[in-house]
Amino acid sequence: MSTDQFTSRLATRDDLEALRAVMDAAIRQLQASFLSPEQVAASAELMGLDTQLVDDGTYFLLAADNGDIAGCGGWSRRATLFGGNHTKGRDARLLDPASEPARIRAMYTNPAYVRRGIGRRIIELCENAAAEEGFRAYELMATLAGQPLYTVCGYVPVETVDNPTSTGVSVPLVRMRKERT
Repeated sequence: MSTDQFTSRLATRDDLEALRAVMDAAIRQLQASFLSPEQVAASAELMGLDTQLVDDGTYFLLAADNGDIAGCGGWSRRATLFGGNHTKGRDARLLDPASEPARIRAMYTNPAYVRRGIGRRIIELCENAAAEEGFRAYELMATLAGQPLYTVCGYVPVETVDNPTSTGVSVPLVRMRKERT
């Protein structure tokens, strides 16, 4: 699929409201085929916007000609593997590119733009930017809905984790890794 009709750029603080809307829609609609309704609702506790990525200049978006955000995602040189500003267990420690993988983070596709190569293009942007900073590997925490994309992009499962939430509902996630070739 060609993503030529989409423009890529780094997200800014001015994009936050629109990014949240894309994320909320993606969680609600794209996770529904993989999770129970209770797990979809609980996912909001584990996922969402991490403004540190925007502030670090490592969060991309693809915009359609009509201005819609078709998708978004980023990478991080920080230790946090997944989650939004509100997610427990965040770690802002800077990673060592020589010995630790960059984190691919907060990947969301607007449900109106699925199956158009949006996710692949954002992963490519993230991996290239992280490689420019010396990272030789990438790691991410995949949702069950995202795992097929990451597998096609060369990521391999490392472990499956059931993440408990405050509601008592666990959400399955898969930690995945890719070595730079």
